[in-house]
Order: sequence, then C-alpha cells, then structure tokens
Amino acid sequence: MSFFETLQTQTSAEREALFTVPVIREALAGVVSLEGYQAFLGQAYHHVRHTVPLMMACGARLPARLEWLRGAVCEYIEEEYGHERWILDDIKACGGDWQAVRDGSPALPTELMVAYLYDLIARGNPVGLFGMVNVLEGTSIALATQAAGTIRDSLGLPHTAFSYLSSHGALDQDHMATYRGLMDRLDDADDQRAVIHAAQVVYHLYTEMFRGLPRAGQNGVRHALA
Repeated sequence: MSFFETLQTQTSAEREALFTVPVIREALAGVVSLEGYQAFLGQAYHHVRHTVPLMMACGARLPARLEWLRGAVCEYIEEEYGHERWILDDIKACGGDWQAVRDGSPALPTELMVAYLYDLIARGNPVGLFGMVNVLEGTSIALATQAAGTIRDSLGLPHTAFSYLSSHGALDQDHMATYRGLMDRLDDADDQRAVIHAAQVVYHLYTEMFRGLPRAGQNGVRHALA
C-alpha cells in the first residue's frame, strides 16, 4: 500500500465524521442558507489567508534531504498566492460585509487550527503541514464539484459569488494528483506519522468549524462572520 493510500485509511474515521456534519450533508444536497454560505466564506478567509505564510514557514524548515519537497512548496505558494482576496470578493458579491470579515477574528476552531499548524512547523515536524493539504483540498474538491452549482442556483446568487469555491474544483483536483505523487515519495516513518497526525487534528478542528456554521432553516447565526 502506498503512503497516500495509508494516509487515507488512517484518517478515514475523521473524514467520515466531517462529512456527516449536518451542514455539510445539506450543502452537498444543495440546501444551504445565505447566512451559512457567508459564514463559510468568512471562516475560509481566516484560514486561507495563512496558507502562503504557512507554506513559506514550512519550506524554510525542511531539511536538505527533502529539497525535492521544498521545490514543490515553492510551486504551491505561487499557485495559492492571493486566493484570500477571491473570498472577500465572493462575500461582497453575495451581500456580505467583506470588510468586517477582513478586520475581524475567526471562530475558535479556525483559530486553533491555524495556531496548531504554525506550532507544528515551529516546534514539530514541518512535513506535517501536508496533513492540512490532504484535508482542506480534499474537502474543497467535494464542495466545489458536488455543491457549488446547486447552492448557487438555490440561493439565486451570481457566478461572481463563487469564484473561490468553483475555481477550487478543477484546481484542487490537479493539486491532489500532484499531492499523491509527493506523499508517495515520503519514505521516512517520522515524516509519515507527522502527516497522518496533522491530518487527524485538522479534520477534527475543521469538523468543529463546520458544526458552528448556521444551517438552512435555523434562526440566528451561531458564529458571526467576523
């Protein structure tokens, strides 16, 4: 079994827990409130804006034996730069307060997820950051390919309100093909354990983030956008 396959097996319980969260099940069926979509974008902004800084920090701490992985990190940084601005544009296009999101603070699970990843790079094994990639890109592929179109139609929003989510369908499928190749080159047991553990932690915190989003038909918003 390749390491990529092992990673999927070792994180299957956490992945299943994420995709059984009611708001995600409903989103995949095209049932979502405007407040829920705006809240999702707000939380996405607060972790996506850290993607490039996290990758830069990871690349700086990779050992010489993983120079091939540092090169991949550089390519990933170039592709991901500026995506948080797409999210702010989407928030504006669907009537949300993008400035409040930009200047605000994330919900606790999002804040803890970002803090954990910075700490992992600084004090642990920086290769573990690739556990985050497995979770976030795999989830965005599912949401983009299965939910974006139906959510757009059900809410009556313009295409300009889905630039982040829609673009990440094909983009992240390409990324995941590349990611699989990279993970299958990891042959150090400590690196592999770091990726698996980080993926499990991020799955847990990402699940909690989605649990905090308002569902269609609910009154009120459990987590504010800012």
